[in-house]
Amino acid sequence: MANYKKNAYKYATIVAMGGFVFGLDAALISGTINFITEEFSLTELELGTAVSAPAWGVLLALIFVGYAVNKIGRKKALQISAAVYLISALGSAFAPNYWTLVAARFLGGLAFSSISMASMYIGEIAPPKWRGKLVTMIQINIVVGLSAAYFLNYLIQGLANSGAEWVSALGIDTNTWRWMLGSEILFALVWFGLLFLIPRSPAWLAFKGRIEEAKNTLRKVVSETEVTRLISEMQETMRAGGSDHSTWAQLKEIFSKPMRITFIIAMTLAIAQQSTGINAILFYAPTVFEQLGMGTDAAFAQAVWIGVISVIFTILGLLAVDKLGRRPMIIGGMVWIIISLGICFYGFNNATYSISEESVTELNEIPDVERLNVLVGKSYGSDIEFKEALSKTLGATDSKAYSSALLQKAANIDGILILIGILSFIAAFQSTIGPVMWVLFSEIFPISNRGIAIPFFTLVTSMTSSMIQTFFPWQLENLGISSTLLFYASTVAVGLVILFIYLKETKNMTIEEVQLVLAPKKK
Repeated sequence: MANYKKNAYKYATIVAMGGFVFGLDAALISGTINFITEEFSLTELELGTAVSAPAWGVLLALIFVGYAVNKIGRKKALQISAAVYLISALGSAFAPNYWTLVAARFLGGLAFSSISMASMYIGEIAPPKWRGKLVTMIQINIVVGLSAAYFLNYLIQGLANSGAEWVSALGIDTNTWRWMLGSEILFALVWFGLLFLIPRSPAWLAFKGRIEEAKNTLRKVVSETEVTRLISEMQETMRAGGSDHSTWAQLKEIFSKPMRITFIIAMTLAIAQQSTGINAILFYAPTVFEQLGMGTDAAFAQAVWIGVISVIFTILGLLAVDKLGRRPMIIGGMVWIIISLGICFYGFNNATYSISEESVTELNEIPDVERLNVLVGKSYGSDIEFKEALSKTLGATDSKAYSSALLQKAANIDGILILIGILSFIAAFQSTIGPVMWVLFSEIFPISNRGIAIPFFTLVTSMTSSMIQTFFPWQLENLGISSTLLFYASTVAVGLVILFIYLKETKNMTIEEVQLVLAPKKK
């Protein structure tokens, strides 16, 4: 392999490692939910706020990231993000109270903007025929990070219950959730160091008029014969975008008539990707599996399977994106997601919940467990009805504290069908719309506004994600899991119709060629 090819892969791999830290940061919280709920006596909305705090933090960051990547460059902005991840991980692990935890996680959310910057950077150094694979490396790193988070949570949970003396000496059994969140520290530090090895983006250098430096960077990642042509295309695209490169001018261009199709595609993808409910499933994985009637330990183990499926199907997506193309993978993936969510809806919608006398006897860890005798022999047609009955019988505090054990004993549910539906949903997302959205974001915007456009539409994605995460516990409590999943499937269906009409194929095109497909040239 030629040196420039090795360099392209090396730089893309280093930048894509930010996806690993992102996945780790995002999913470690899933293992702490019961611990922090008990320690800080949280309501559903307070729990949702703690889990979704990074998603709200990224909203603030994305307002400024477009300006930052244009002002100081993609490389420096990525280095700042890595430093913020490190500070956030330390703050979360040592948080003395609930609001400090929320603040530390909110700070970590500022670094979540690194995903849009990574997509931007890799799209700018990658040769067109490799762009799909190299940008998809971000998603692979995200799901590997998610998988690592589930594994680390499972490992730490197991150690905490082992009774080993060294575990007690380190406080793993008494500070379990702090060890879970603190496991991110080393990875954030390593990524921060590696970012010093990458060059500045050639597109940013060209944007700043530093043409010779841009040529030198391009020589590191493409063959010498391609350098002059690529620089000429960059300059032509910038001339087409006008001489005013201010933030306001770039925003106006995003909303302009020539970019109408690009805007519709990007906005629909940004909303539909997160409206699948993927982050609700990933970040609350043990909680979701508890709804199947599994115990807490079993739920942690099943959550590991989400990580395994995520890694396998993201790799398959990487192998397919430059062969099948962007449009078939997005359209087919959304159909697959709707079917998978439909399977889950059917399984949960047909579940019943009932407590037997034998179950009451076995639930001896519940104080005054005989209170449950009034529910013996009664059958409830949904998790909402069952939880309402438990709350009236045991009180809100005890019903919440022992919900996992109660659901495990009471659920009469087709767990295999629902498990297949959930894993199918994860496979569909991670192999299609999950990574391919970032591929499209890296190539559908011209150089003249991509520094603002990619963060802008990532902001839309993050806003959608934050709403989904914040209200998921409330939806579970008030709507039930079947209605929540049906809501997700319905929103994806709307996005599917829009993208079926407007989405164009862009594989193997330069960023400049994509503009000719999506927008007419200025006369």
